Amino acid sequence: MPTTDRELTAPGQAAAGRETTGPTQRSRAKESRRQALLSAAATLFAVNGFNRVSLEDLGAAAGVSGPAVYRHFPGKQAVLGALLLSVSQDLLDGGRRVVADAADPSAALNRLVQFHVDFALSNPDVIRVQDRDFSNLTSEDQAQVRALQRSYVEVWVDVLAGIHGTTDTADLRMRAHATFGLINSTPHSVRNHGSRMAIKSARPLLESMALAALLVTAGPLSD
Repeated sequence: MPTTDRELTAPGQAAAGRETTGPTQRSRAKESRRQALLSAAATLFAVNGFNRVSLEDLGAAAGVSGPAVYRHFPGKQAVLGALLLSVSQDLLDGGRRVVADAADPSAALNRLVQFHVDFALSNPDVIRVQDRDFSNLTSEDQAQVRALQRSYVEVWVDVLAGIHGTTDTADLRMRAHATFGLINSTPHSVRNHGSRMAIKSARPLLESMALAALLVTAGPLSD
């Protein structure tokens, strides 16, 4: 009698196949704890600095014991690396989605600005950690973060090229970096010196200022 596909399936294989179709409750819980640790790290590193935060501090802030942190990361430096790498990857992926969904370069630029302002207002702690503790990453993580961030800049440069035409690429890249500096530096100062309402009102101002900087036509330098 011919052997059927069902008979070729070893005991337990079908069940194993079903289990891999989606995350298990245990894997979801593990990912949830990992994300809680990264969130705690962003806050603690921003407030105290990387060198003044211990694994025990991270665990306590995330609701786990210090030794339990090792189930998710081999050490504190790995936590920093995962934090900055994940944010850099999210920025790149999000920027690419924005451009892919836009009808034309002008619409893409507007949505990129909105996307980055939203990121900056939502993640001031991560921005501060990036600025202050980047040097504490391993050399490998530094290289990967830089590569992701360069790719994100080029997403903006490509869109700007569609608007400014023959403008030199170096000029477009400078516009993008200057815009990041404007957007990234503002939320931290607003949070320190303003209210939640001030943070909310900062959004349209940041967006309009960023677009003005990106779209301005540069004239000749005066003597």
